Amino acid sequence: MVMKTSTKVLIAFYILTLIPALVLGQYVFSGIIATGTGFIFNFETLGIIGLILLVINNIFGGILYLRFLRTLKLSKTIFFATLPLSIIYGIGMFFIAGSAIFDGVIFASIRSVLNISAQNVYNMILWGILLTLVYFVILFLIYSYVCRPVQKIEQFTRRLGDGRIGEQKIWLGKSKQFQNIEASLEKINYNYLDKEDMVRQTDLEAQKFIPRQFLKFLGKNSITELELGNQVRKKATILYCDILNSSNAPSALSLEENFNFLNSYLNIISPIIRKHGGFVDKYTGEGILAVFSRPESAMDCAIAISRAIEIKNLSQKHLPNIDARISIHTQEVVFGIVGEEARMSPTIISDDGNISNKLEEINKFMGTKIIFTKQSLNDMPVKYKFSYRFIGSINAPNQDACYIFECLEVYPRKKRERLIALKNKFEEGVRLYNNADYYNARKRFKEVLSYVSDDKPSYVYFNKACDRLDIS
Repeated sequence: MVMKTSTKVLIAFYILTLIPALVLGQYVFSGIIATGTGFIFNFETLGIIGLILLVINNIFGGILYLRFLRTLKLSKTIFFATLPLSIIYGIGMFFIAGSAIFDGVIFASIRSVLNISAQNVYNMILWGILLTLVYFVILFLIYSYVCRPVQKIEQFTRRLGDGRIGEQKIWLGKSKQFQNIEASLEKINYNYLDKEDMVRQTDLEAQKFIPRQFLKFLGKNSITELELGNQVRKKATILYCDILNSSNAPSALSLEENFNFLNSYLNIISPIIRKHGGFVDKYTGEGILAVFSRPESAMDCAIAISRAIEIKNLSQKHLPNIDARISIHTQEVVFGIVGEEARMSPTIISDDGNISNKLEEINKFMGTKIIFTKQSLNDMPVKYKFSYRFIGSINAPNQDACYIFECLEVYPRKKRERLIALKNKFEEGVRLYNNADYYNARKRFKEVLSYVSDDKPSYVYFNKACDRLDIS
């Protein structure tokens, strides 16, 4: 082991002070005079110098001794740390006990200072007990200091086992043995953090294929907990966003260009879905199926998507414009893992699949932007305010009629205000049409169109009423 430079310097100073201290030691001891009734301290100049050198020498020796202890293993450290104290304790007990037995000026002075004698054994016992208590207190402090790294090892290993150390620096002590243990713990912690980072990175990569919200619906914390057949039935709101090309491009796009073009819109829509607390269940050819726990979140998301796409359409006039037609429906669905052991996939399954398909067809046929069902409307909080209107109903096999509404929030302000003002007239026209009163229904839709000529649902109903009346 290579000795540190500071240790070499300390040894040099220790030797330099030791030699003159030993030479002047006789003047120090001659300055301590035992009188038989006590001690008198009368140091000459050389005695004072010798005393100072002894103190300095003991300081250097103490520091070197501590450094020596740090190079030892725990068992030897405890022995050599307590050895000087035990020697001092033994010498002290010898003088206390011997002062009552031995003769001489020094022992007489000790008897006088401590007030002990052969006849006064009680005081001698008290001094012995006091010295013993001091010895054990100092011994306890030494043991506590020397064994403190062991307590730290216990704490760190417990926390390391629980995975709670993290980036915290592990520090045990300066003993060589504990430095080796410290280095081993640091290596273990580093490997743990490295593996934890790898697991976290794997989990983040896995979220690109299995969203964390999906795991929450299944009651799982990590993808590693998923098993084939895991399933849970819960109410959820399904949002389907159909991306349609609403204008012809100046020139036809290649397959690669069309692929990148579609992804440029999906890169806008998907973050909006996550921002509103939903997750993408699947990407279809030209659309997205997303899942939300609350219908009002799905509605806010739908409005945000429509506005974001309008902005993107304006920013790239050289490319085709895109219309996002969004349908929202709240229903009982089963979240589960399907497939086989070698290839598992998360998915949702519902009994209302036909309704979702019909909503998509109605959205295209009616020319609406956002439609939703009464099931979603019923689950929205009363305090959630937005403008909408009833546009009709659909029938699914073995199910009651499903009422459909259109969200008006996505239209420009003036158009939205007119549609809200004409809401009752439009809805009355829908009811009249459903009751086969095509003549009056036609009149209502014509009145709506006289104020809002580009209201596509009114135009569709108006034409359907004309067809029923056989009016060209």
